[in-house]
Amino acid sequence: METVLEGEPTPPSPSLDSQPAPSAPSEAAAPDPVAELKAQIEAASAKAAEYLDGWQRARADFANYKKRIERENADLSQTVAATVLTRILPALDDFDLAMKTAPADGDGAKWAEGIALVHRKLKAILENEGIQRINADGQPFDPNFHEAVVHEETDSHPEGHVIEVLRQGYKLGDRVIRPALVKVAK
Repeated sequence: METVLEGEPTPPSPSLDSQPAPSAPSEAAAPDPVAELKAQIEAASAKAAEYLDGWQRARADFANYKKRIERENADLSQTVAATVLTRILPALDDFDLAMKTAPADGDGAKWAEGIALVHRKLKAILENEGIQRINADGQPFDPNFHEAVVHEETDSHPEGHVIEVLRQGYKLGDRVIRPALVKVAK
């Protein structure tokens, strides 16, 4: 035992507060495995949702791109067809004029029948390619489809209507490739 001399300070006695606590399982020290797994599942679900959203956006972008390319290709194809077919239209105009003056009898009648056959075949080719004549005769003047060359006063047609088609107009689908040249009533 220790002896304490008088006048000397007494050493502090160990208190219960300063004693280390008996080791008990600490909640902060050991993480809960269930809570940790739930957190991992939530993180994985959030990442999966993010990837799914990105994938869906990429898929929609690709579908839109594909539609746009198809539309552009169709427009390009129609433009090329219109360019080529527009070069053929003057020949068709000449056939139309020739058919108006074709002889009905005599030696020229057989020749005119051959010309009429070629004319029909040429018109059939153009129709198969989607070329349509613009119906203008007797119709109200429409600057989207007609080009007025002459204005003429007449009592036989209402004002603003086409009196005569001077050169036939054509369209490919909804696109006018050559407007009709017309006389319009005043």
